[in-house]
Amino acid sequence: MKNQVEEFNEYRQKMNDKILGDNNKIIKRIFNLDTNAFSAGALDVKTKELLGLVASTVLRCDDCVKYHLETSYKEGISKEEVMEALSIATLVGGTIVIPHLRRAYEYWETLETYKD
Repeated sequence: MKNQVEEFNEYRQKMNDKILGDNNKIIKRIFNLDTNAFSAGALDVKTKELLGLVASTVLRCDDCVKYHLETSYKEGISKEEVMEALSIATLVGGTIVIPHLRRAYEYWETLETYKD
């Protein structure tokens, strides 16, 4: 049985392939910009992922939160660092983001037990 990490990644990849397969120049450039924005630069990847996680939580984008959580996990970011970032997101976003905080916490737990 697939877990939510596998389901999320398979769906994301399938839909990205379809979207990019339509060869829309603007969408391709947006995807490229997103990829490059999170590459190491003046800020390291870890910092950028935590910034992305905070912004995604405040904007209440669960798919984005999952993406940044998984990338953060792969980058070796600790649970404590993630929770501190999510606490800032909850402070900035207000109580309306608490449901997203719950799902983020649950997804992080799944990442901790997930085996590739």
